[in-house]
Amino acid sequence: MNRARPLVNYHTHTWRCQHAQGSEEEYVLRAVETGFSTLGFADHTPWPYESGFVSGMRMRLDQFPGYLRTIRGLAGRYEGRIRLLAGLECEAFPQYMGWLADFKAEHLDYLILGNHYDGTDEGDHRVMTGAGGFYFGRCSRPEHVRRYAERTVAGMRTGLFDYVAHPDLFCRAYPAFDAECAAASHDLCAAAREMNLPLEYNLLGVQKHILEAEDELLGYPCAGFWEIAAQYGLKAIIGFDAHQPEQLTRLDLYDRGLAYLQSLGIEVLPALPGLE
Repeated sequence: MNRARPLVNYHTHTWRCQHAQGSEEEYVLRAVETGFSTLGFADHTPWPYESGFVSGMRMRLDQFPGYLRTIRGLAGRYEGRIRLLAGLECEAFPQYMGWLADFKAEHLDYLILGNHYDGTDEGDHRVMTGAGGFYFGRCSRPEHVRRYAERTVAGMRTGLFDYVAHPDLFCRAYPAFDAECAAASHDLCAAAREMNLPLEYNLLGVQKHILEAEDELLGYPCAGFWEIAAQYGLKAIIGFDAHQPEQLTRLDLYDRGLAYLQSLGIEVLPALPGLE
């Protein structure tokens, strides 16, 4: 296996998102033991909701100082053993993009575009209403797929993001890779090439394929999407999307993803430019 080196991961969550386990230092220790040179934390963005909404799947804004302080403190403690970075995984909510640009400039090393929701997630994030709260991981109709592509491409074109997480999220529960999925994939890949943005091959999705099945039909990573991505000469980054420290030790999944991408002729970046 021609494993990309150095081993890096920019997609690591913390307990603050309410659906991940383990302390930040536990993630760091697993990363050091496994041989990572760089570990980036990118928990779900604490949006300054105008409605006062409190999300059940991301940190609150008042928790962000503790998030940043913890990561910077660990970076000093483990200096010389591993490089630690502070980022966020964000949607591209139009009304908050100005705030996000300022927030990134002041506090963060990088941003990942993880476009989970349409508009905002204010309201019940599990109910697809066609307005705020629509969860793109439950796309089941062609118009859902088209909307995901439209909003994700708009996010790419803001210039705020360093890569796109699970770009094939729209396939998670869709019944088949049809013409709509192909069209959306072409739109997403064309925009990624235009903006020179890497796309993430998501190992949490691989793990779900193998272990959980749940009610996903296509799931992600989706072969149809990546076969189209290969036509665009795009670069990929492998993301562990770690929600538990032990997930950083799954180099079997990493090697599986690397071999698959290489079989398609997709270049896998050993690190993000400027964040090595």
